[in-house]
Amino acid sequence: MLGLLWLIPILPFAGAAINGLLGKWFPKWLVTFVALAAPGVSLLIALGCLWQFSQGTALTYEQTLYMWTTGDLNIPVAFLLDHLSAVMLFIVTFVGFLIHVYSVGYMGHEEGYRRYFAYLNLFMSSMLMLVLGNNYLVMFVGWEGVGLCSYLLIGFYYDQPFPPYAGKKAFIVNRNGDFAFLLGMFTLFAHFGSLTYHEIFPKIAAEAGPVTGTPFALGLPLASFVALCFFIGAMGKSAQIPLYVWLPDAMAGPTPVSALIHAATMVTAGVYMVVRSNVIYQLAPGISLFVAFIGAFTAIFAASIGIAQTDIKKVLAYSTVSQLGYMFLAAGLGAYSAALFHVMTHAFFKALLFLGSGSVIHAMSGDQDMDHMGGLKKHLPQTFITYWIGALAIAGIFPFAGFFSKDEILHAAAEHGRWGLYAIGLITAGMTAFYMFRSVFLTFHGEFRGTHEQEHHLHESPAWMTIPLWILALGAVVSGFVGAPWNNRFERFLEPVIQKVQVPGMEAAEHHVSVLALSIVALLVAGLGIVIAWLNYGRDKGLTEGQAWAARLPGLHRLLLEKYYIDEGYDILVVRPLAAISRFFWKVVDTFIIDGAINAGAFLTELTGDVGRFTTTGNVRNYALYFFLGVVVLFYWIAFR
Repeated sequence: MLGLLWLIPILPFAGAAINGLLGKWFPKWLVTFVALAAPGVSLLIALGCLWQFSQGTALTYEQTLYMWTTGDLNIPVAFLLDHLSAVMLFIVTFVGFLIHVYSVGYMGHEEGYRRYFAYLNLFMSSMLMLVLGNNYLVMFVGWEGVGLCSYLLIGFYYDQPFPPYAGKKAFIVNRNGDFAFLLGMFTLFAHFGSLTYHEIFPKIAAEAGPVTGTPFALGLPLASFVALCFFIGAMGKSAQIPLYVWLPDAMAGPTPVSALIHAATMVTAGVYMVVRSNVIYQLAPGISLFVAFIGAFTAIFAASIGIAQTDIKKVLAYSTVSQLGYMFLAAGLGAYSAALFHVMTHAFFKALLFLGSGSVIHAMSGDQDMDHMGGLKKHLPQTFITYWIGALAIAGIFPFAGFFSKDEILHAAAEHGRWGLYAIGLITAGMTAFYMFRSVFLTFHGEFRGTHEQEHHLHESPAWMTIPLWILALGAVVSGFVGAPWNNRFERFLEPVIQKVQVPGMEAAEHHVSVLALSIVALLVAGLGIVIAWLNYGRDKGLTEGQAWAARLPGLHRLLLEKYYIDEGYDILVVRPLAAISRFFWKVVDTFIIDGAINAGAFLTELTGDVGRFTTTGNVRNYALYFFLGVVVLFYWIAFR
């Protein structure tokens, strides 16, 4: 079965090509069959490969398809299955397939059905290439592929004004990070002559002294410079400050897209890349600490914005940014297994929440404003129960998945003595519980606040949509136990990939703390957040108490509702100056100078031709005169030079 590893990314690509090129001649059922069969068979092959890999003794399996060869550049197009890529492979294929199934029901009446599934299949192919590549160049091909698909899927509703803008914003913001990622790749290749993981990591560990001590660029050693470049790339892909601004606007795309790309898979690519590059980050402790601080600040910053949002998808979007910050907090502290553990649990409960919100939006005829909802639990009982499960999981309530993965991260901060980062993570956990249950109470409890027409059309979603909700809910309940502190099988599973690099002078002090005490504190804080949400929005209060809080603190409420005016600040400081510079180069440099110089040269050539044309008369006397004048000039030049 391992020999079929190459088919896992190829099949979704084939599905995208078939529906994209030929689908307009297919009946709808055939488009659906191709769209589901491609990722479905990939999932089956992936499960077979994972089973065979788990039964063997080898720590890695590599499959080379062919070589990229240009002069000295010789890089294989090859796939790697190890313990790290195995986790990501399961997440992408399993959650991805469920979201494809859900999309059949959600997008069934939308125009562009064929186009949607062609894009979705192409995304799956790109994401699988990203996680299976055995070198940074193959990873980067997948990295750019998911960026392209993100642009296409966010701007799916191209006949509306905002989605195309949001798609372009996502594409452009990510290009900033991708430039730094490329720079890091070029640096590695220039220094080590390879981009393949199993060649680079032993070499960089063997040269730990030179790559951590000798300044290379920007006053940083080589390991720190590469780690910084890679993390800037991750900032864009995984929506960290300051490159997070694209992800909330990406909610303009269809809701299943939000679940797949912007919750479960694509935005975690940056975390995967940092964990994959753990050897480099272990040799760059300063950059790792920077990663942890950025992650912690992003987590609490995005959580504060989520408190005031009324669009149910925007709440989940800022929640995603916040949870990604948690993952980078763990990775920056060297708790790479905890970071990937949260990637896995987050894939289940955040995909569940997004798909649950999609079920609500479907019932509300496209309305996403929680101010217009309320009392939906009696109309959408299955969505209500599964959304509650997702909310309990992300809030970190025992025994749901988020409890275990969140506690692993907080425990890592305490173990490293980073109590400031621990406090930020703990406060963020309380805020997460508050805004998630605010969305629960505003959406499902109390009285319905929408129109009579909306209330008349309220109904539970079809089985295409509810079955994936229940499967993801099961994952949100049980997936955390693989990383339970009393038997952390997940950490042991990743040990072959995450090995400690011994560098003299870089040993980190560890502080032994009580896991049970930290868990109880985290559970109490999460419970407090839920209680505050219940007191303000529960007990059938709806918007009453929440509006009262907004009235008491109008300035703070407006600041959070407007997202700290960061987008407006970027518009003033970045977008408008760049637009002005672009207009200058267009109007002045391009049109006036370059085009003007070319047009002036053409005019002078034409003028010279026109003047010369008058001398060409065909009259012999004129030609004799020209000959005589030429002789005089020649004589003058010879006689008086």
